[in-house]
Amino acid sequence: MGRARAGSFQPNKKPGRREVAITEKPSKKICHSFGSNDSDSSGRQVWADVTDSLLHLIVVLLSSFHDFLAVTSTCRSWRATVSSFLPIYHFSFPPLFVNTDLHNAHRHIGDDDTSDYPLSNTQWQLHDPAKTNLSLRRSALRQTPYHVRYLGCSYGYFIFYSFEQCFLVDVYTGTIMKPPKFRHSDNSEIYYGILTAPLSSPSSYLLLFSRNSMFQWQLGANSWTEHPLIAERRIHQIVPFKGKMFAMDSLQKLNIISLAPQLGMSEIPVVVCGQDMVKPWLVVCGDMLLMVDLCIRVHEFCFQAYRLDLTEPAKWMKLDKLENWALFISMDTRSSTFSCKNPERWGGKSNCIYVPSGSKNSDKPWIEVELGQFVPTSSHPITYILGWKRKQLESFWVLPSLVYGVSE
Repeated sequence: MGRARAGSFQPNKKPGRREVAITEKPSKKICHSFGSNDSDSSGRQVWADVTDSLLHLIVVLLSSFHDFLAVTSTCRSWRATVSSFLPIYHFSFPPLFVNTDLHNAHRHIGDDDTSDYPLSNTQWQLHDPAKTNLSLRRSALRQTPYHVRYLGCSYGYFIFYSFEQCFLVDVYTGTIMKPPKFRHSDNSEIYYGILTAPLSSPSSYLLLFSRNSMFQWQLGANSWTEHPLIAERRIHQIVPFKGKMFAMDSLQKLNIISLAPQLGMSEIPVVVCGQDMVKPWLVVCGDMLLMVDLCIRVHEFCFQAYRLDLTEPAKWMKLDKLENWALFISMDTRSSTFSCKNPERWGGKSNCIYVPSGSKNSDKPWIEVELGQFVPTSSHPITYILGWKRKQLESFWVLPSLVYGVSE
């Protein structure tokens, strides 16, 4: 893996403008110093000796990724302790928005439908909804001559693919990991990739999907495992929930992917209590697995939500309110979805769904739509929400890999 590049979010030149310059420098994960005298070491020790229970109380009160960085940068022991916590705080602050309008600095007019593009030219910009006046520009490392296609984003990593070679690119640092090459028997297109757990976890696997097969690679292994898919259905989205991997396929059927004792996938019969699905997203919201979908009328649309009830027969139960939760979805279902509790703490709104904006002139690159509230398609074009190009890199939401813990 390449050396991590650290940087800090910098003020935008003007509100709503997303072009910024940053100064990058190495990030030292040590306790902050308190001066230049002998009291430094004792001061560091005081910070390092904070109990895990107190640190946990601090972490669950964080309202932004910037707050998270401040806490985990205080000293190495804090960062290690926070990494060991259960992911309860993943719901405490909003994900970052990844603006990919700059994804290829050397694209030419007429290239919109090109599926492969140079990895070395891939650029993106990170925005924090809790700190809308700040942004951070990133790019993949330059020593990469490969032309790649986007397969998804998972646990803070882009997943790219280029003819038997996969690339994991850290969204926050731009560093690249290359799993071993693999060959598949039918040479069908690889269209989707996902990590089953953070790379810091010993149970982390990378899954890739083609029309006929599912491929599995465990971090540190030298080879891949291939499992044939009997039903030739494209997988649209996979989310981990309560120790299981739930997958929505192209027929809008719900499946469970098993990793042990062997790789496999099986369908769960689920009754939909409502209208036919249009474009469903799976979202983990606290202890619930939700399905968010669109309800479309002639000149307006709204978002609706359904909760998975696994009591037999399993069913999707409609939710009228998200209560004190907000959801974050992307146009491309291969990118991760998120939820956040009590969004008012960082300036957000409860019972709202945050999606990328299709407008180039918006002050923010995302919009917020209240659950169940019909909005005119003239203000939020439904064609944009429905019409993303599957092979292109679309703007999306992400929690950086730092949030999930870092292997030492």
